[in-house]
Parts: sequence; C-alpha cells; structure tokens
Amino acid sequence: MSTALLVMDYQNSIVDRLGTEEVLAAATAAVSAARERGIPVVCVRVAFRPGAPEAAPTNKMFGRMRERIAYQTPESTQIHSAFGVGDDDIVVTKLRVSAFAGSDLEVLLRGLEVRDLVLAGIATSGVVLSTLRQAADLDFGLTVLADACSDGDPEVHRVLLEKVFPRQAEVTTTAEWTASLS
Repeated sequence: MSTALLVMDYQNSIVDRLGTEEVLAAATAAVSAARERGIPVVCVRVAFRPGAPEAAPTNKMFGRMRERIAYQTPESTQIHSAFGVGDDDIVVTKLRVSAFAGSDLEVLLRGLEVRDLVLAGIATSGVVLSTLRQAADLDFGLTVLADACSDGDPEVHRVLLEKVFPRQAEVTTTAEWTASLS
C-alpha cells in the first residue's frame, strides 16, 4: 500500500488570509517527514484562467468571488515558499473546493498506486472537508493532520475534527503521524 500527503490550498493568497504560523509549521513539518521517507507530496492549489471563465455565476462560492479571482496574480496562487516546492515536486491545480474537482488528482494517485491519503489544508470547512468526503467515496484510506489544518471559524474547525471527520478518517497530529512512520 502506498501513501501520499496532500497539502491543499497552502497558496500565498489563502495562507495570508487564513493561515497561522503554527499551522504553517505543522504542514511544513509533515512535508519534511514525508519527503525524508519517500512519501509522495502533492501540493494542491486553486487557480483560474484570466477572467475566471470557469467560475460560473450560479456557483454560490466562486461566482461571488469572480471579480476578485478573475485577475489573480501568478504569485497569489503559488504554493507558499515555506514548502520549498521545486521543479520535481507534484503540484495539482483544481477549479473548485475539492482537490479532485477539475483536476487530474485521481488519475495521478492511481498512477502512483496510492491507497491512503494524509490531508493537510486551509480551510478545514472547505478543501479538507470536500476532499475528505470525495476521497472516502473513492475508497481511499484517510488521515487528517489536525494541527496542519485551519479555518476562519474555530468552532466549525473543532466540530469537523472532533465529530465529523472521525467517521471517515483517522484524525491525528503531525507529530503523532510522523512518529508512526518510524
């Protein structure tokens, strides 16, 4: 069985709005541990063509943000520099909330023969929730790194990690997950 670490929406514009030093440190520690052990790291970002033609006006989330996302700078959608993403790293671009929506993630994971996913992301109620649900429906084994996820609403974050996610995933910390790799 193969495992991959998904580092989701840790792009500059989202880290600037919803990230904290603590969550960024946990996520980068998870990436370092995965790289040291040869576990594939897949960085997922959301980005659109100029003008955001993919953002349908009927989409409640992206339709409302169309003006803001229509002319994102390339820098705003790049993975945060703390991850040290290089030319050989895997970066997936998505077009909706789930890491699978509008991306080649599922095909990529099949090609890598991945059966288990470890999730880290911003926001817990967005990309983490949507990706977890879709990945569970695709029969992936799931682990969520609680301290490598954050959300604009601390109570929603808590409820998801303590009550919702455990129904479909193991919820742990980066330190506990890293220790389990030994």
